[in-house]
Amino acid sequence: MRVIIGYTVESIGYVVGAQGFVSFVSQALFGTEWGWMHKVVDLPSTAYLGVVAVGLALVVVGVKMRKAPQRREVA
Repeated sequence: MRVIIGYTVESIGYVVGAQGFVSFVSQALFGTEWGWMHKVVDLPSTAYLGVVAVGLALVVVGVKMRKAPQRREVA
């Protein structure tokens, strides 16, 4: 179960991080709105870097959760 949850958290982290990155780049460099994040929240371009950080944190948590050793019961 821990492996499944780890993959799920990691996948959500990739999507959130990618959307934050795309939103930041589109606003900072092109002055337009790309992706779907701007339809959910209206943030300044630098705040999307925080969204990227949240996405990376979710990826790290998902990987650690997936690689955590299973507990063994002592008989």
